[in-house]
Parts: sequence; structure tokens; C-alpha cells
Amino acid sequence: MNFGRIKNVFIVDDENMSRTMLNDYLTSNTHHKITQFATGEDCLEQLASKPDVVILDFELSTIVRDAKNGLQILEIIKKHYPEIHVIMLSSQERYGIAMQTIAKGAEQYVIKGEEAFEKVTQMINDIK
Repeated sequence: MNFGRIKNVFIVDDENMSRTMLNDYLTSNTHHKITQFATGEDCLEQLASKPDVVILDFELSTIVRDAKNGLQILEIIKKHYPEIHVIMLSSQERYGIAMQTIAKGAEQYVIKGEEAFEKVTQMINDIK
């Protein structure tokens, strides 16, 4: 199986189990470099390393004071690093939310579920 070039991938999800499961799936099915973040702020601090792809949870927790949600993190990424590919991953099945993230610069909106990891893997592999 040809995976193309090795990509630097950030996973941003406040749910440890979701983040770990996606990390494990990508690690076992690709050769990409994977870095995990529990908060959008932690991801933003590392953007200077210019990942190829950020897989971003739409519903990041905003329990921490001044924490940003997934849409706000998306806007910051695209403003400062428009070349970074962003894939939104969410359990939200509402069309309006998906369209809002695409309008803000996400390349894809994937609903969490059985086939989500496979879809995300294919999207990452398809990036040149």
C-alpha cells in the first residue's frame, strides 16, 4: 500500500478516548507523524512547526477559562496558516454546522462513527 509522503498530523480532541483511538488507528494504518493535543490552545502553541493536517474536534471543551471551541481554533489556524489542511471531526450531524466549518476553511467535515477513521485516513493520504 502506498501512503505517499509522510505527513505531520495534529489530532485535537478534548476527549482522551476519541483522541487515543484515532491516534492508534492512524499509527497502525499509516506512516505519518502524529501529535495529540487535548486543547486547541496547546495545538495553537505548536503551529509554528507547520503540520500538514490538523484533525480538529468541533466540540472542544470550553470549561477552562478563555478556552476556544473548535470553530474558533479553525479560524485562527486558517488566518495564520492558510496552507494547513483542517479536517473537522464531530459527533454533530447538523448540516448547518458542517457548512459553517467549510465556510471558515475546513476542507472536510467528518461525523464520528464507524467509518470516520477510515475516511480521515484516506483524506490525509490524498493530500499532496
